[in-house]
Amino acid sequence: MVDINKISRVYFLGIGGIGMSALARYFKAQGKIVNGYDKTPSPLTETLVKEGIGVHYTDDVSLLDKDAELIIYTPAIPANHLQKHWYLDNGFQIFKRAQVLGFISEKRFCIAVAGSHGKTTVSAMIAHLLNQGEGCTAFLGGIAANYQSNYIHTSDKYLVVEADEFDRSFLTLKPNIAVITAIDSDHLEIYGSLENIEKEFIHFTQNIAINGKLVLNEDYKHIEKELRKDIQVLNYGQSATSDCQLAKFEVQDGKLKFDVVFNSQEINNLLASFGGIHNLENATAAIAVCSILGMKEEDIRKGISSFKGIYRRFERHVENRDYIYIDDYAHHPKEIKALMKSLRFLYPDKEILAIFQPHLFSRTQDLCLEFAEELSAANEVILLPIYPAREEAIPGVSSELILSQITLHKKELVEKSALLSALKERAKGKVLVTIGAGDIDRFVPQIKNLLSE
Repeated sequence: MVDINKISRVYFLGIGGIGMSALARYFKAQGKIVNGYDKTPSPLTETLVKEGIGVHYTDDVSLLDKDAELIIYTPAIPANHLQKHWYLDNGFQIFKRAQVLGFISEKRFCIAVAGSHGKTTVSAMIAHLLNQGEGCTAFLGGIAANYQSNYIHTSDKYLVVEADEFDRSFLTLKPNIAVITAIDSDHLEIYGSLENIEKEFIHFTQNIAINGKLVLNEDYKHIEKELRKDIQVLNYGQSATSDCQLAKFEVQDGKLKFDVVFNSQEINNLLASFGGIHNLENATAAIAVCSILGMKEEDIRKGISSFKGIYRRFERHVENRDYIYIDDYAHHPKEIKALMKSLRFLYPDKEILAIFQPHLFSRTQDLCLEFAEELSAANEVILLPIYPAREEAIPGVSSELILSQITLHKKELVEKSALLSALKERAKGKVLVTIGAGDIDRFVPQIKNLLSE
Protein backbone atom coordinates (compact mmCIF):
# COMPACT_ATOMS: atom_id res chain seq x y z
CA MET A 1 0.00 0.00 0.00
CA VAL A 2 1.25 3.46 -0.94
CA ASP A 3 0.13 6.64 0.81
CA ILE A 4 -0.66 8.62 -2.31
CA ASN A 5 -1.23 11.76 -0.25
CA LYS A 6 2.46 11.94 0.63
CA ILE A 7 3.96 11.68 -2.86
CA SER A 8 4.80 14.64 -5.08
CA ARG A 9 6.03 13.10 -8.37
CA VAL A 10 4.29 10.45 -10.51
CA TYR A 11 5.54 8.74 -13.66
CA PHE A 12 3.41 6.74 -16.10
CA LEU A 13 4.57 3.99 -18.47
CA GLY A 14 1.81 4.07 -21.10
CA ILE A 15 0.29 7.42 -20.16
CA GLY A 16 -1.79 7.67 -23.35
CA GLY A 17 -4.13 4.79 -22.49
CA ILE A 18 -7.69 5.76 -21.66
CA GLY A 19 -7.49 4.49 -18.08
CA MET A 20 -3.92 5.66 -17.49
CA SER A 21 -4.63 9.19 -18.73
CA ALA A 22 -7.56 9.50 -16.31
CA LEU A 23 -5.20 8.67 -13.44
CA ALA A 24 -2.66 11.17 -14.78
CA ARG A 25 -5.32 13.87 -14.76
CA TYR A 26 -6.29 12.91 -11.21
CA PHE A 27 -2.74 13.30 -9.90
CA LYS A 28 -2.27 16.56 -11.82
CA ALA A 29 -5.46 17.88 -10.20
CA GLN A 30 -3.99 16.86 -6.82
CA GLY A 31 -1.03 19.16 -7.46
CA LYS A 32 1.50 16.42 -8.24
CA ILE A 33 4.23 16.65 -10.89
CA VAL A 34 3.13 14.21 -13.59
CA ASN A 35 5.18 12.87 -16.50
CA GLY A 36 5.03 9.80 -18.67
CA TYR A 37 5.93 7.77 -21.71
CA ASP A 38 3.74 6.49 -24.51
CA LYS A 39 4.54 4.69 -27.73
CA THR A 40 2.89 7.15 -30.12
CA PRO A 41 1.34 10.62 -30.03
CA SER A 42 -2.45 10.82 -30.05
CA PRO A 43 -5.12 13.48 -29.57
CA LEU A 44 -5.34 12.33 -25.95
CA THR A 45 -1.61 12.71 -25.24
CA GLU A 46 -1.64 16.10 -26.96
CA THR A 47 -4.45 17.16 -24.62
CA LEU A 48 -2.49 15.93 -21.59
CA VAL A 49 0.47 18.08 -22.65
CA LYS A 50 -1.81 21.12 -22.94
CA GLU A 51 -2.98 20.38 -19.39
CA GLY A 52 0.61 20.61 -18.10
CA ILE A 53 1.55 16.93 -18.08
CA GLY A 54 4.91 15.95 -19.58
CA VAL A 55 4.74 13.26 -22.27
CA HIS A 56 7.49 11.78 -24.49
CA TYR A 57 7.46 8.95 -27.02
CA THR A 58 10.95 7.41 -26.90
CA ASP A 59 11.85 4.45 -24.68
CA ASP A 60 14.97 6.18 -23.43
CA VAL A 61 16.15 5.93 -19.83
CA SER A 62 17.53 9.48 -19.94
CA LEU A 63 13.96 10.80 -20.41
CA LEU A 64 12.29 9.17 -17.42
CA ASP A 65 11.74 10.85 -14.04
CA LYS A 66 14.37 9.36 -11.72
CA ASP A 67 12.90 11.23 -8.74
CA ALA A 68 9.38 9.83 -9.17
CA GLU A 69 7.88 8.41 -5.98
CA LEU A 70 5.07 6.51 -7.72
CA ILE A 71 5.53 4.63 -10.99
CA ILE A 72 2.43 3.31 -12.72
CA TYR A 73 2.47 1.01 -15.74
CA THR A 74 -0.02 -0.57 -18.09
CA PRO A 75 0.13 -4.31 -18.92
CA ALA A 76 0.46 -3.23 -22.57
CA ILE A 77 4.08 -2.16 -21.85
CA PRO A 78 6.32 -4.91 -23.33
CA ALA A 79 8.48 -7.09 -21.10
CA ASN A 80 11.72 -5.71 -22.59
CA HIS A 81 10.83 -2.05 -22.03
CA LEU A 82 14.00 -0.14 -21.08
CA GLN A 83 12.41 2.41 -18.76
CA LYS A 84 10.42 -0.25 -16.92
CA HIS A 85 13.59 -2.29 -16.37
CA TRP A 86 15.52 0.76 -15.14
CA TYR A 87 12.96 1.33 -12.39
CA LEU A 88 12.96 -2.36 -11.41
CA ASP A 89 16.76 -2.66 -11.50
CA ASN A 90 17.13 0.41 -9.31
CA GLY A 91 14.84 -0.78 -6.54
CA PHE A 92 11.69 1.15 -7.44
CA GLN A 93 8.34 -0.47 -6.77
CA ILE A 94 6.05 -0.13 -9.78
CA PHE A 95 2.29 -0.55 -9.77
CA LYS A 96 -0.42 -1.44 -12.25
CA ARG A 97 -3.11 1.14 -12.88
CA ALA A 98 -5.67 -1.08 -11.14
CA GLN A 99 -3.59 -1.25 -7.96
CA VAL A 100 -3.42 2.53 -7.79
CA LEU A 101 -7.18 2.79 -8.31
CA GLY A 102 -7.47 0.42 -5.36
CA PHE A 103 -5.32 2.78 -3.24
CA ILE A 104 -7.46 5.76 -4.25
CA SER A 105 -10.72 3.96 -3.51
CA GLU A 106 -9.63 2.99 0.01
CA LYS A 107 -11.79 4.80 2.57
CA ARG A 108 -13.99 6.31 -0.16
CA PHE A 109 -17.63 5.48 -0.93
CA CYS A 110 -16.95 3.58 -4.12
CA ILE A 111 -19.31 2.72 -6.97
CA ALA A 112 -17.60 0.21 -9.28
CA VAL A 113 -19.08 -0.67 -12.67
CA ALA A 114 -17.95 -3.99 -14.18
CA GLY A 115 -19.02 -5.92 -17.25
CA SER A 116 -17.81 -7.36 -20.53
CA HIS A 117 -19.44 -4.36 -22.20
CA GLY A 118 -21.51 -1.34 -21.20
CA LYS A 119 -19.35 -0.39 -18.22
CA THR A 120 -17.98 2.85 -19.70
CA THR A 121 -21.42 4.18 -20.59
CA VAL A 122 -22.98 3.14 -17.26
CA SER A 123 -20.16 4.65 -15.18
CA ALA A 124 -20.33 7.90 -17.18
CA MET A 125 -24.11 8.04 -16.80
CA ILE A 126 -23.86 7.49 -13.04
CA ALA A 127 -21.27 10.26 -12.77
CA HIS A 128 -23.37 12.66 -14.82
CA LEU A 129 -26.52 11.91 -12.83
CA LEU A 130 -24.64 12.43 -9.55
CA ASN A 131 -23.42 15.76 -10.88
CA GLN A 132 -27.02 16.95 -10.97
CA GLY A 133 -26.90 16.66 -7.19
CA GLU A 134 -23.99 16.18 -4.81
CA GLY A 135 -21.30 15.49 -7.42
CA CYS A 136 -18.57 12.85 -7.55
CA THR A 137 -15.09 11.88 -8.66
CA ALA A 138 -15.07 9.53 -11.65
CA PHE A 139 -12.48 7.51 -13.55
CA LEU A 140 -13.92 6.55 -16.94
CA GLY A 141 -12.81 4.28 -19.77
CA GLY A 142 -13.94 6.75 -22.42
CA ILE A 143 -14.25 10.47 -23.07
CA ALA A 144 -17.57 11.78 -21.73
CA ALA A 145 -18.93 14.35 -24.17
CA ASN A 146 -20.39 16.52 -21.42
CA TYR A 147 -16.96 16.98 -19.83
CA GLN A 148 -14.59 16.31 -22.75
CA SER A 149 -12.63 14.14 -20.35
CA ASN A 150 -12.29 10.66 -18.88
CA TYR A 151 -11.77 12.17 -15.43
CA ILE A 152 -14.47 14.09 -13.59
CA HIS A 153 -14.10 15.80 -10.24
CA THR A 154 -16.95 17.84 -8.80
CA SER A 155 -17.03 16.38 -5.27
CA ASP A 156 -15.27 13.86 -3.03
CA LYS A 157 -18.48 12.32 -1.70
CA TYR A 158 -18.72 9.46 -4.21
CA LEU A 159 -16.04 7.73 -6.26
CA VAL A 160 -17.23 6.19 -9.55
CA VAL A 161 -14.79 3.72 -11.08
CA GLU A 162 -14.93 1.62 -14.21
CA ALA A 163 -13.92 -1.87 -13.04
CA ASP A 164 -12.00 -3.61 -15.83
CA GLU A 165 -11.96 -7.42 -15.90
CA PHE A 166 -8.91 -7.52 -18.18
CA ASP A 167 -5.94 -8.99 -16.29
CA ARG A 168 -8.28 -9.33 -13.26
CA SER A 169 -7.81 -5.63 -12.59
CA PHE A 170 -11.20 -5.21 -10.95
CA LEU A 171 -10.20 -7.40 -8.01
CA THR A 172 -8.26 -4.48 -6.46
CA LEU A 173 -11.49 -2.57 -5.76
CA LYS A 174 -13.69 -2.80 -2.67
CA PRO A 175 -16.92 -1.07 -3.72
CA ASN A 176 -19.89 -0.11 -1.59
CA ILE A 177 -22.11 -0.46 -4.66
CA ALA A 178 -21.11 -2.64 -7.61
CA VAL A 179 -22.72 -2.98 -11.03
CA ILE A 180 -22.36 -5.94 -13.40
CA THR A 181 -23.63 -5.16 -16.89
CA ALA A 182 -22.59 -8.32 -18.75
CA ILE A 183 -20.55 -11.52 -18.38
CA ASP A 184 -19.52 -12.77 -21.83
CA SER A 185 -16.70 -14.64 -23.53
CA ASP A 186 -13.80 -12.23 -23.88
CA HIS A 187 -10.13 -12.09 -22.87
CA LEU A 188 -10.03 -15.86 -23.29
CA GLU A 189 -6.25 -15.60 -23.61
CA ILE A 190 -6.33 -14.82 -19.88
CA TYR A 191 -9.34 -16.76 -18.59
CA GLY A 192 -9.54 -19.73 -20.95
CA SER A 193 -13.32 -20.18 -20.74
CA LEU A 194 -16.59 -18.39 -20.04
CA GLU A 195 -16.89 -20.45 -16.86
CA ASN A 196 -13.63 -19.00 -15.56
CA ILE A 197 -14.71 -15.47 -16.49
CA GLU A 198 -17.91 -15.94 -14.51
CA LYS A 199 -15.92 -17.18 -11.51
CA GLU A 200 -13.82 -14.00 -11.55
CA PHE A 201 -16.91 -11.79 -11.69
CA ILE A 202 -18.22 -13.67 -8.66
CA HIS A 203 -14.79 -13.14 -7.05
CA PHE A 204 -15.22 -9.42 -7.77
CA THR A 205 -18.50 -9.39 -5.83
CA GLN A 206 -16.75 -10.92 -2.79
CA ASN A 207 -14.92 -7.58 -2.42
CA ILE A 208 -18.17 -5.61 -2.05
CA ALA A 209 -18.34 -3.94 1.37
CA ILE A 210 -20.28 -5.66 4.14
CA ASN A 211 -24.01 -5.05 3.58
CA GLY A 212 -23.16 -3.46 0.24
CA LYS A 213 -25.27 -3.63 -2.89
CA LEU A 214 -24.97 -5.19 -6.33
CA VAL A 215 -26.94 -3.91 -9.34
CA LEU A 216 -27.00 -6.93 -11.65
CA ASN A 217 -28.21 -7.33 -15.23
CA GLU A 218 -31.17 -9.71 -15.06
CA ASP A 219 -29.57 -11.97 -17.68
CA TYR A 220 -27.05 -13.09 -15.06
CA LYS A 221 -29.37 -13.74 -12.10
CA HIS A 222 -28.04 -17.28 -11.93
CA ILE A 223 -24.88 -16.08 -10.16
CA GLU A 224 -26.88 -14.81 -7.17
CA LYS A 225 -26.68 -18.19 -5.46
CA GLU A 226 -22.89 -17.82 -5.37
CA LEU A 227 -22.92 -14.42 -3.65
CA ARG A 228 -22.44 -13.50 -0.01
CA LYS A 229 -25.75 -13.44 1.84
CA ASP A 230 -25.24 -9.93 3.22
CA ILE A 231 -25.05 -8.39 -0.28
CA GLN A 232 -28.35 -6.89 -1.42
CA VAL A 233 -28.88 -7.73 -5.10
CA LEU A 234 -31.08 -5.56 -7.33
CA ASN A 235 -31.73 -6.79 -10.87
CA TYR A 236 -32.28 -4.49 -13.83
CA GLY A 237 -33.58 -5.15 -17.34
CA GLN A 238 -36.78 -5.29 -19.36
CA SER A 239 -38.50 -8.01 -17.34
CA ALA A 240 -41.44 -7.03 -15.15
CA THR A 241 -39.82 -8.99 -12.31
CA SER A 242 -36.72 -6.77 -12.27
CA ASP A 243 -36.19 -4.40 -9.35
CA CYS A 244 -35.39 -1.68 -11.89
CA GLN A 245 -37.30 -2.22 -15.13
CA LEU A 246 -36.96 -0.59 -18.53
CA ALA A 247 -40.71 -0.65 -18.99
CA LYS A 248 -41.13 0.71 -22.52
CA PHE A 249 -39.39 2.88 -25.10
CA GLU A 250 -40.01 4.55 -28.44
CA VAL A 251 -38.51 7.10 -30.81
CA GLN A 252 -40.00 10.61 -30.55
CA ASP A 253 -38.73 13.47 -32.74
CA GLY A 254 -35.34 11.80 -33.11
CA LYS A 255 -34.96 11.19 -29.36
CA LEU A 256 -35.51 8.07 -27.28
CA LYS A 257 -38.46 8.25 -24.91
CA PHE A 258 -38.66 5.64 -22.17
CA ASP A 259 -40.09 4.67 -18.78
CA VAL A 260 -38.26 3.14 -15.82
CA VAL A 261 -39.86 1.50 -12.78
CA PHE A 262 -37.66 1.24 -9.66
CA ASN A 263 -39.12 -0.82 -6.81
CA SER A 264 -42.66 0.02 -8.07
CA GLN A 265 -41.90 3.75 -8.36
CA GLU A 266 -42.48 4.91 -11.94
CA ILE A 267 -40.33 7.48 -13.73
CA ASN A 268 -42.20 8.07 -16.96
CA ASN A 269 -41.43 9.87 -20.23
CA LEU A 270 -37.69 10.20 -19.81
CA LEU A 271 -36.14 11.78 -22.91
CA ALA A 272 -32.63 10.91 -24.09
CA SER A 273 -30.62 12.31 -26.98
CA PHE A 274 -27.87 9.67 -26.76
CA GLY A 275 -28.03 6.93 -29.37
CA GLY A 276 -28.56 3.18 -29.22
CA ILE A 277 -31.49 1.37 -27.65
CA HIS A 278 -28.97 -0.80 -25.78
CA ASN A 279 -28.03 2.39 -23.93
CA LEU A 280 -31.52 2.49 -22.46
CA GLU A 281 -30.67 -0.60 -20.42
CA ASN A 282 -27.40 1.09 -19.47
CA ALA A 283 -29.42 4.10 -18.35
CA THR A 284 -31.67 1.80 -16.32
CA ALA A 285 -28.63 0.49 -14.44
CA ALA A 286 -27.41 4.03 -13.76
CA ILE A 287 -30.87 5.09 -12.56
CA ALA A 288 -30.95 2.08 -10.21
CA VAL A 289 -27.65 3.14 -8.60
CA CYS A 290 -28.73 6.74 -8.19
CA SER A 291 -32.12 5.71 -6.83
CA ILE A 292 -30.36 3.57 -4.21
CA LEU A 293 -28.45 6.71 -3.22
CA GLY A 294 -31.74 8.60 -2.82
CA MET A 295 -31.45 10.88 -5.84
CA LYS A 296 -34.52 12.97 -6.59
CA GLU A 297 -36.58 12.14 -9.68
CA GLU A 298 -36.16 15.68 -11.04
CA ASP A 299 -32.36 15.32 -10.93
CA ILE A 300 -32.51 11.91 -12.63
CA ARG A 301 -34.75 13.35 -15.33
CA LYS A 302 -32.46 16.35 -15.83
CA GLY A 303 -29.37 14.14 -15.97
CA ILE A 304 -30.80 11.73 -18.53
CA SER A 305 -32.00 14.51 -20.82
CA SER A 306 -28.65 16.34 -20.71
CA PHE A 307 -26.33 13.33 -21.05
CA LYS A 308 -24.50 13.66 -24.38
CA GLY A 309 -22.94 10.22 -24.47
CA ILE A 310 -19.40 8.89 -24.76
CA TYR A 311 -16.88 9.41 -27.50
CA ARG A 312 -17.16 6.44 -29.89
CA ARG A 313 -20.28 4.96 -28.29
CA PHE A 314 -22.98 5.23 -30.98
CA GLU A 315 -21.54 8.63 -31.83
CA ARG A 316 -23.41 10.37 -34.65
CA HIS A 317 -21.16 12.42 -36.91
CA VAL A 318 -23.30 13.04 -40.02
CA GLU A 319 -27.07 12.92 -40.32
CA ASN A 320 -28.66 14.56 -43.34
CA ARG A 321 -30.77 13.70 -46.38
CA ASP A 322 -27.95 11.88 -48.16
CA TYR A 323 -25.79 10.38 -45.43
CA ILE A 324 -25.96 8.99 -41.93
CA TYR A 325 -22.59 8.25 -40.34
CA ILE A 326 -22.12 6.69 -36.89
CA ASP A 327 -18.90 5.58 -35.19
CA ASP A 328 -18.90 2.95 -32.45
CA TYR A 329 -16.31 1.26 -30.22
CA ALA A 330 -17.97 -2.18 -30.43
CA HIS A 331 -15.26 -4.87 -30.47
CA HIS A 332 -17.13 -7.93 -29.19
CA PRO A 333 -19.87 -9.84 -31.05
CA LYS A 334 -22.46 -9.05 -28.36
CA GLU A 335 -21.69 -5.35 -28.74
CA ILE A 336 -22.02 -5.55 -32.52
CA LYS A 337 -25.34 -7.37 -32.09
CA ALA A 338 -26.64 -4.56 -29.86
CA LEU A 339 -25.35 -1.95 -32.30
CA MET A 340 -27.07 -3.56 -35.30
CA LYS A 341 -30.30 -3.94 -33.35
CA SER A 342 -30.24 -0.22 -32.52
CA LEU A 343 -29.50 0.76 -36.12
CA ARG A 344 -32.41 -1.35 -37.40
CA PHE A 345 -34.73 0.14 -34.75
CA LEU A 346 -33.76 3.76 -35.46
CA TYR A 347 -33.36 3.49 -39.27
CA PRO A 348 -35.72 0.68 -40.36
CA ASP A 349 -35.88 1.76 -44.01
CA LYS A 350 -32.16 2.15 -44.69
CA GLU A 351 -29.38 -0.22 -45.70
CA ILE A 352 -26.39 -0.54 -43.37
CA LEU A 353 -22.79 -0.37 -44.61
CA ALA A 354 -20.54 -1.61 -41.80
CA ILE A 355 -16.76 -1.10 -41.68
CA PHE A 356 -15.19 -3.27 -38.99
CA GLN A 357 -11.62 -3.41 -37.71
CA PRO A 358 -11.08 -6.54 -35.56
CA HIS A 359 -9.19 -5.92 -32.32
CA LEU A 360 -6.61 -8.49 -31.17
CA PHE A 361 -5.53 -11.68 -32.91
CA SER A 362 -6.63 -13.80 -29.94
CA ARG A 363 -10.15 -12.34 -29.87
CA THR A 364 -10.47 -12.81 -33.65
CA GLN A 365 -9.34 -16.42 -33.35
CA ASP A 366 -11.72 -17.18 -30.46
CA LEU A 367 -14.81 -15.35 -31.75
CA CYS A 368 -14.52 -15.25 -35.57
CA LEU A 369 -17.76 -17.18 -36.13
CA GLU A 370 -19.70 -14.94 -33.75
CA PHE A 371 -18.27 -11.80 -35.37
CA ALA A 372 -19.31 -13.07 -38.81
CA GLU A 373 -22.84 -13.88 -37.63
CA GLU A 374 -23.46 -10.44 -36.11
CA LEU A 375 -21.87 -8.51 -39.01
CA SER A 376 -24.11 -10.42 -41.41
CA ALA A 377 -27.00 -8.36 -40.01
CA ALA A 378 -25.70 -5.46 -42.12
CA ASN A 379 -26.33 -5.16 -45.86
CA GLU A 380 -22.69 -4.70 -46.77
CA VAL A 381 -19.45 -5.23 -44.83
CA ILE A 382 -15.91 -3.93 -45.29
CA LEU A 383 -13.26 -5.50 -43.07
CA LEU A 384 -9.91 -3.93 -42.22
CA PRO A 385 -6.85 -5.90 -41.10
CA ILE A 386 -6.66 -6.86 -37.42
CA TYR A 387 -5.45 -4.19 -35.00
CA PRO A 388 -2.88 -6.06 -32.88
CA ALA A 389 -2.73 -3.73 -29.84
CA ARG A 390 -0.58 -5.52 -27.26
CA GLU A 391 -0.30 -8.83 -29.16
CA GLU A 392 2.08 -10.48 -31.57
CA ALA A 393 0.56 -11.99 -34.73
CA ILE A 394 -0.85 -15.53 -34.51
CA PRO A 395 -0.04 -17.67 -37.59
CA GLY A 396 -3.14 -18.25 -39.71
CA VAL A 397 -5.24 -15.64 -37.91
CA SER A 398 -6.40 -12.69 -40.01
CA SER A 399 -9.59 -10.80 -40.85
CA GLU A 400 -10.13 -13.41 -43.56
CA LEU A 401 -11.34 -15.79 -40.80
CA ILE A 402 -14.32 -13.48 -40.26
CA LEU A 403 -14.82 -12.54 -43.91
CA SER A 404 -15.11 -16.15 -45.08
CA GLN A 405 -18.02 -16.77 -42.68
CA ILE A 406 -20.04 -13.61 -43.39
CA THR A 407 -23.17 -14.64 -45.30
CA LEU A 408 -23.55 -11.44 -47.34
CA HIS A 409 -22.69 -11.14 -51.02
CA LYS A 410 -21.39 -7.60 -50.54
CA LYS A 411 -18.29 -8.12 -48.42
CA GLU A 412 -14.60 -7.42 -48.86
CA LEU A 413 -11.31 -7.02 -47.05
CA VAL A 414 -9.42 -3.81 -47.75
CA GLU A 415 -6.21 -2.21 -46.52
CA LYS A 416 -6.60 0.97 -44.52
CA SER A 417 -4.91 2.97 -47.26
CA ALA A 418 -7.66 2.00 -49.73
CA LEU A 419 -10.68 2.55 -47.48
CA LEU A 420 -11.71 6.06 -48.53
CA SER A 421 -11.34 5.66 -52.29
CA ALA A 422 -14.80 4.31 -53.13
CA LEU A 423 -16.64 5.04 -49.89
CA LYS A 424 -18.61 8.15 -50.80
CA GLU A 425 -20.72 6.64 -53.58
CA ARG A 426 -21.25 3.42 -51.68
CA ALA A 427 -22.43 5.24 -48.56
CA LYS A 428 -25.03 7.49 -50.20
CA GLY A 429 -28.52 6.85 -48.85
CA LYS A 430 -27.25 4.30 -46.33
CA VAL A 431 -26.31 4.18 -42.68
CA LEU A 432 -22.50 4.08 -42.64
CA VAL A 433 -21.01 2.78 -39.39
CA THR A 434 -17.35 2.37 -38.44
CA ILE A 435 -16.83 -0.26 -35.75
CA GLY A 436 -13.88 -1.35 -33.63
CA ALA A 437 -11.53 -0.59 -30.73
CA GLY A 438 -8.28 -0.14 -32.67
CA ASP A 439 -7.27 2.95 -34.61
CA ILE A 440 -10.28 3.00 -36.93
CA ASP A 441 -11.36 6.20 -35.18
CA ARG A 442 -8.48 7.98 -36.96
CA PHE A 443 -10.65 7.77 -40.10
CA VAL A 444 -13.56 9.63 -38.53
CA PRO A 445 -12.49 13.18 -39.54
CA GLN A 446 -11.61 11.99 -43.05
CA ILE A 447 -14.95 10.24 -43.52
CA LYS A 448 -16.84 13.27 -42.20
CA ASN A 449 -14.98 15.49 -44.67
CA LEU A 450 -15.63 13.05 -47.50
CA LEU A 451 -19.38 12.97 -46.82
CA SER A 452 -19.52 16.75 -46.46
CA GLU A 453 -17.90 17.59 -49.79
